[in-house]
Amino acid sequence: MTGSPLTLAVVIPALNEAGNICGLVQEVRRVAPAQVIVVDNGSTDATAAQAAAGGALVIGEPRRGYGYACQAGVRQAAELQADVVVFLDGDYSFLPAELPWLLLPILQDRADLVLGSRWLGHIEPGAMPPQQRFGNWLAARLLHWLYDMRVTDLGPYRAIRLPLLLSLDMQEMTYGWPTEMMVKAAKRGACIVETPVSYHARRSGRSKVSGTLRGTVLAARYIVGVTLRYAFADSNSWQDL
Repeated sequence: MTGSPLTLAVVIPALNEAGNICGLVQEVRRVAPAQVIVVDNGSTDATAAQAAAGGALVIGEPRRGYGYACQAGVRQAAELQADVVVFLDGDYSFLPAELPWLLLPILQDRADLVLGSRWLGHIEPGAMPPQQRFGNWLAARLLHWLYDMRVTDLGPYRAIRLPLLLSLDMQEMTYGWPTEMMVKAAKRGACIVETPVSYHARRSGRSKVSGTLRGTVLAARYIVGVTLRYAFADSNSWQDL
């Protein structure tokens, strides 16, 4: 990778990922010189202890919600004075080995936000159920129609410059967090690019979203709702949404 050295934090929201989290943290630390922040979002298993054993800085966020967990990680990254934040799921469905692909456009000053696209990369058979595929496709089309944002995926594996993220005044504390980040960054004129990543079946445990039809539908409702709401809201009124 080229460009000036940047301080990197990898934020991993985690809820009951005891079978995955230690190995995931260890692999991240082998791949990149990053501070790994695991946000325990109210786990009832050994997630926190195993993350710490893997070398992560573990913080707690008892309020359930993907956005709450991400926001807690962002606050910690800001305290550590990180320049770039990477978000990575705790279920080992994304590979830390592909982290350099996400960072390269930022290090080369070609991007402010880099999205890992499963569609441009590879989806392991059985890793993404049909309803999740359809919801993701629909949301990507809405982003194209409403924001002229030509993306193929709304995946959570992504890297963003921390000053940009802090300026977005993130409000969505559930499944809508990744979509809010994208639409607000687009409205700010940020440079957003995609890079191929692979997507795999979780190594252990059960998905909180795609593991059930209810979880998938609920996530899709939040994502579509956020996409539509911010399309018709003036940036000055975001704080009131």
